[in-house]
Amino acid sequence: MIVSWMTTNECNLRCKHCYQDASTSQEHELTTEEGLALIDQIAKAGFKIMIFSGGEPLLRPDIFELVAHARQRGLRPVFGTNGILITEEVARRLKDCGAVAMGISVDSLDAGKHDEFRGLEDAHALTMAGIENCKKAGLPFQIHTTVVDWNRNEVCDITDFAEGIGAIAHYIFFLIPVGRGAYIKETSLEVRENEDLLRAIMAKQAQVSIDVKPTCAPQFTRVAKQMGIDTRFERGCLAGLTYCVIGSQGLVRPCAYMTEEAGDVRKQPFDEIWRESAVFQTLRSQAYKGACGTCDYRDGCGGCRARAAYYHEGDILAQDDYCAHGQKLL
Repeated sequence: MIVSWMTTNECNLRCKHCYQDASTSQEHELTTEEGLALIDQIAKAGFKIMIFSGGEPLLRPDIFELVAHARQRGLRPVFGTNGILITEEVARRLKDCGAVAMGISVDSLDAGKHDEFRGLEDAHALTMAGIENCKKAGLPFQIHTTVVDWNRNEVCDITDFAEGIGAIAHYIFFLIPVGRGAYIKETSLEVRENEDLLRAIMAKQAQVSIDVKPTCAPQFTRVAKQMGIDTRFERGCLAGLTYCVIGSQGLVRPCAYMTEEAGDVRKQPFDEIWRESAVFQTLRSQAYKGACGTCDYRDGCGGCRARAAYYHEGDILAQDDYCAHGQKLL
């Protein structure tokens, strides 16, 4: 079970696709004390992996204290970060306080394209420096890439790059039109393009020694089975089943790309929200509609619930239209 806490909305980049529209910290973000209590409740709920994300989580001055507490409570603290703030000292402190892996964003092997997408000159060089500092500290890291139309042809090259520099995995995020991403949805892939890229990614998985995982493209589980490719990931969409997110102000949602609220940790303990929320209960029914409801691969895939809701007026059980199999395009 995995939970992601968006520790702050503050960020040192202005990425075009940002689902949170992150820039400055929001009013009334969870305090250190509230964060420590939240971690206790997450552990009580039975979660094993805790993602510290943002915004940019390394901008929180109490981040090391929070990570250390998560580790003490038996959680595996990991990060979603742009890597720019990972100096040698920061990498060492993260490892010392119990962080087990850093997820670092690299969207292109072309520095100029990466910088333009991330909204900061030299972002690529600074991220590469952060990766080197992780390596010096012995802090494991994986590469995260967001797929848009202009970088789709280098996604598998980034996998090779990730393996070559010592990453433990390459997670590939398929764009969902929320936050600032809503304004660039025209750059997201079409259904058949999605399918073709998933097949290329699964073929690459068979060639490399690291985990390669498409995220927000749960159809990869079907594609892997159809291609006879082994992957340790057995389930596509995890939202509300074994995964959820907590916003910087304490609002709980099934995933980062869904707007449906499951509860507020300032009003109800997180472990109760996870156990009792009506939104989570609905998702756990897996009573999918349309093509997702009749699909032979529904138990492994589940369709992207965020896309289902976005394209079907908030219906989180609707079919995921971004599926070539469901659309009978294969």
